[in-house]
Amino acid sequence: MKCFGICGLLLLAQASSAMAQDNTQQNKDEGFWYLQTSVYTRHFSPDPDHNNNQDLIGIERNDGSGWLVGGATFRNSFRQRAYYAYAGKRFDSDTYPVYLKLTAGLLEGYHGKYQDKIPLNRFGVAPVIIPSVGTHYGPVAAELVLLGFNAAMITTGLRF
Repeated sequence: MKCFGICGLLLLAQASSAMAQDNTQQNKDEGFWYLQTSVYTRHFSPDPDHNNNQDLIGIERNDGSGWLVGGATFRNSFRQRAYYAYAGKRFDSDTYPVYLKLTAGLLEGYHGKYQDKIPLNRFGVAPVIIPSVGTHYGPVAAELVLLGFNAAMITTGLRF
């Protein structure tokens, strides 16, 4: 009975892997939309002023070649509404359903006494580069996003 259960799990894992690889190939050829939200944020140097609930909602268009464009709105580390418009590149693994992503764009939303908390924010808008690593299983994806040297955020979303 124990062998039957293990064999069943192995068969299920193999079938799931085959379906995920088939979907990965289809997404590489056609591209997809990705709708995401934040689920966890951690600041490397905690401060009582820091907000760890970003309320992020973002959407991006991923081209079959790996290029992408997108936008997101969220609450920054100081509870101010912020906006990020970006373009970037996704680097997919040929073997596993994982990828690296590098985006660059403009970030608006750090005002008042927090204006100097991000570099180059002279006019209320700052250029930023954001790296992340992600994984997907069919249409469901998750990413670990590095927010400079200040914080890391985990996002999850749906590809469609």
